[in-house]
Amino acid sequence: MRLERAEQQLRLFQRISRFMVREMNLQEVLQGIVSLVTEFMECDSCFVYLIDNDELVLCASNKPGPPNLGNVRLKVGEGLTGWVARERRLLSISKEANQDPRFRYFSNLPEDTFEAFLSAPLIARNRVVGVINVQHRMPHAHTGSEMELLTTVGEQLGCLLALARMDPTSVEGANHAELVLASGQGRTRN
Repeated sequence: MRLERAEQQLRLFQRISRFMVREMNLQEVLQGIVSLVTEFMECDSCFVYLIDNDELVLCASNKPGPPNLGNVRLKVGEGLTGWVARERRLLSISKEANQDPRFRYFSNLPEDTFEAFLSAPLIARNRVVGVINVQHRMPHAHTGSEMELLTTVGEQLGCLLALARMDPTSVEGANHAELVLASGQGRTRN
């Protein structure tokens, strides 16, 4: 059973990796990853928030085309999601997540009544660029494997966001060996 779950986890990471190398718009990639995570974790909700200045903005959801995309905003440090961004740490709450003192309620998000909450920061180049949340309607004790999975997905998403900012022609025209050698030389001088 554990081997089968590990193989499923590997397939999930492979599918996310394939999103990273395709030429797709960022919204399609985020929606694809949210769908994969929702299916794999058998959760009721999956949200991706991205940092815009000092705010976290809801940018992807497992609910198709919700009107809340781009409209739900939190300050870094506000609510459970903002806490994860500020602290750069995974957060797991197995029941009564909306009773946590850090919780911020949004009346237009029915997911705010869900019991279980698991959240990980999106990290790119050692910086938080967003947060991914997974929620269950009913209480759910998150396993170590689920926590590690969401942490890894957060790292993959962070790298994907960094890649998305690059011009595709700069990837083609780059002398990649020169980049590596130049960065290594810069470190030895310091």
